[in-house]
Amino acid sequence: MKFIENVDKKRYQEFSQNHAKAHFLQSYEWGEFSHNCKGQIPYYLGLEDEKGQLVAATLLLLKKTPLGYSYGYCPRGYLIDYNNKELLKEFTQEIKAFMQRKKIIYVKIDPDLKYQDIDINAIPIKDGFNNYELFNYLISLGYIHKGFYKLYDGNEPRYTFRINLQKPWSLVEEKFSKSFKKSIKRSEAYNLEIDHNIDVDTFYELMKNNSNKDNFIIKNKEYYETFVNLFKEVDKIKFFNISCDPISLVKSIKEELEEQKKLLEVTTKRKEDIENKINRLEKELEEFNKYKEKMVVCSLVCTYTNKRAWSFYIGNNELGNLTFAVSRAYYEAIKDAHANGFEFFDLFGVVGDPNTTYKNLARIYEFKKKFGDEYIEFMGEFDLVNNKLLYKILPYLLKVYRTIRGLRK
Repeated sequence: MKFIENVDKKRYQEFSQNHAKAHFLQSYEWGEFSHNCKGQIPYYLGLEDEKGQLVAATLLLLKKTPLGYSYGYCPRGYLIDYNNKELLKEFTQEIKAFMQRKKIIYVKIDPDLKYQDIDINAIPIKDGFNNYELFNYLISLGYIHKGFYKLYDGNEPRYTFRINLQKPWSLVEEKFSKSFKKSIKRSEAYNLEIDHNIDVDTFYELMKNNSNKDNFIIKNKEYYETFVNLFKEVDKIKFFNISCDPISLVKSIKEELEEQKKLLEVTTKRKEDIENKINRLEKELEEFNKYKEKMVVCSLVCTYTNKRAWSFYIGNNELGNLTFAVSRAYYEAIKDAHANGFEFFDLFGVVGDPNTTYKNLARIYEFKKKFGDEYIEFMGEFDLVNNKLLYKILPYLLKVYRTIRGLRK
């Protein structure tokens, strides 16, 4: 077989989009994005068979060190048939040789491979599927496993919820929780509108709102603009924007309030229910009166390969929560992916400890759990090491370097 250090763009795009392990993090566009926004050097490695056909490939992102060496990362592992042990072995050997030539200390992979079947509490299912044999084979090839972390300790989450779309829509909906279905039903009362306009400015403002509320750090707007532009060029991105009109809602809420108050005066039954509804409507009226124009209240950004879909970024404001627009955005995105024949819709990451004391992470888990279907545990991260000495001391050297650089700044 023949190893290729940089597969031609068009050829790599075609292979990576159609491969059985296709992932947007292994796309040509993600390599360009990582180069532009993260300072990483992308290589598009490949392996040809005797007929000149690609049988394996990977995006390898290199990060230079002050020592003249570099270290690498293949996000979500290789585009390869992991069950073909000889092929996996040969590709690994070629990558090792490439690492030697390029002075690469180590390469990290985190394959899109399920480790074992787990229940909703992340507990292994007895007699369920497991990938222990492949896990051990990777170890035998020289890969060093970095541990079964439960939170967001690695480059990418080790757990996710993934919705199987290869069944009728009625069966997909059947997996949704009662509370999620209820939130979709309630969203219909607010006359929400859905569009797919690519509007990074609005999306970014909504992201900033989430960041301030939930105390997490976001990148600058150029970071998201670069991502959107690169994936827009190949039609692998879609916005799900949810808008509401507070002015019209104020009018309809006032009308409904009057009806409920009149009903309260004449009825002898269900008074408590009516009073609760009046209280809710009054609170909504107070909130909607703060706004004087129609606006986007939630914006969900999804990305795709030819047959797979992921939710990636989302931003919303308080009206997005009040009108259940967040749930509606996910619902519309999942429904759209199903209608377009995608294999699955991946919610892109949750914790593996549902009872974590990190409330934000626990809240994300609880929200995504409502979509139902499969809770997946991936194998985790493996390091393929070329220079054992530098591999051991690199974390300390980088820490010193970053400290010195920070002091200079």
